[in-house]
Amino acid sequence: MTPSFPPQLQFYATEAYPCSYLPGNLARSRVFLPRGQELDQENYAYLLRNGFRRSGLFAYRPCCDACSACIPVRLPVESLTLNRSQRRTWLRHQTLTTSLEEASPSMAGRLTAREGALRYEDSHYRLYTRYQAARHSGGGMDEDNGEQYAQFLLASSVDTRLIEFHEGDVLRMVSIVDFVADGLSSVYTFFDPDVAGAGYGVYSVLWQANLCRSLGLPYLYLGYWVRESRKMAYKINFRPLEGFVGGAWCSADGCCARQ
Repeated sequence: MTPSFPPQLQFYATEAYPCSYLPGNLARSRVFLPRGQELDQENYAYLLRNGFRRSGLFAYRPCCDACSACIPVRLPVESLTLNRSQRRTWLRHQTLTTSLEEASPSMAGRLTAREGALRYEDSHYRLYTRYQAARHSGGGMDEDNGEQYAQFLLASSVDTRLIEFHEGDVLRMVSIVDFVADGLSSVYTFFDPDVAGAGYGVYSVLWQANLCRSLGLPYLYLGYWVRESRKMAYKINFRPLEGFVGGAWCSADGCCARQ
């Protein structure tokens, strides 16, 4: 079933372009086109509930000609159950409640979260380029200059926060998170790729899910799950996961397993 969008929401389909998830495939996206207005909170929340994501000032959803591999997914956070590996990661990095002056060597790996407004900082951009070079080399984003980085992550017309995670005084991770009426949307996270055994990416999801619960928000939107993409497949490990298939949200054990 295809959702019926309100008439004030206008869209266009992009030309085909190389798929960043499945090499050798061509992709196409349906993009929300603001007609004389910016993407606002109400429309953005509606689009999220219908499988869209935000990139900069635009919301988009894959609409490929011969592929439906990209499944929008979200976590109902009150039901989140951690597996053994996720519990270890949570305990290893769990946010410090003590002051930095009181931190001891046994707290190595613990992270301090600092929430703030979107802003450009050289330290963030340097971490971003290190992360892209180590984790996504050859995908194009590893060549982003400062302006492209800012357009991708720091341009927003909705309620977006930047979360820094420090270990002591060392920046380890940055998460960009959107706040909407029914949850949070995990826009993008980048982290130090050189810390052996760290589970920063997993921890960022768990931290955001915990923030959802503390704010009384039911869902953490995680973007797209792609079974055949190594960099996207990890999302299925968070349970219970819901997927948006056929115009409705359903259990990942059902709808996503059939993809």
